[in-house]
Amino acid sequence: MEKIKKISEILEKIYPEAKTALIFENPFQLLIATILSAQTTDERVNKVTQMLFKKFKTPFDFASAKIEEIMSEIKSINFYKNKSRNIKKLCEILVNTYNGKVPDTMEELIKLPGVARKTANVVLSQAFGKAEGIVVDTHVKRVTNRLGLTKNTEPEKIEKDLMEIIPKPEWISLPFRLILLGRNICKAKNPKCIECPLNNLCPSKGKIK
Repeated sequence: MEKIKKISEILEKIYPEAKTALIFENPFQLLIATILSAQTTDERVNKVTQMLFKKFKTPFDFASAKIEEIMSEIKSINFYKNKSRNIKKLCEILVNTYNGKVPDTMEELIKLPGVARKTANVVLSQAFGKAEGIVVDTHVKRVTNRLGLTKNTEPEKIEKDLMEIIPKPEWISLPFRLILLGRNICKAKNPKCIECPLNNLCPSKGKIK
């Protein structure tokens, strides 16, 4: 698709090093951070995980901790009670089934509590360098709809649409470039259409307030 090729070329020049903004040292840390990032800013998550990962270094630490201890550490995160329960259950599974290792396939990851395709795609692409799908967060959803790349609103349907038109070698990098565009320019309210490098390719240009 010629439009995708142009979009990719333009964004690669602007955001050559696009990747997750979450700070992590290993696949396990990224998995926990990505779960925490749902409906919470990456900036907030990075502040919380800085202390969290000093206290709980491995899945074994989380699995043996009391749920109240985990809640106390992440209480500034949205939906922290539910996320705490998911993280504890997830870590118990990692310990009992995977010997404390994070699985590196979509099939296994999405079986874990609190892990849907978006989280799994972040972990697979950023921690393992594997392209099994495309990260679809709120920014990717908004930007791809405005660009006319999909008409769907459900993340999994959007992902399927994008996988059909984006070349597989770009499944890892392009979504994170779209995320940066969404954060910086193609915002939910008052998007900066005049400044947008994709304005000549965008059917929504000047129509959004």
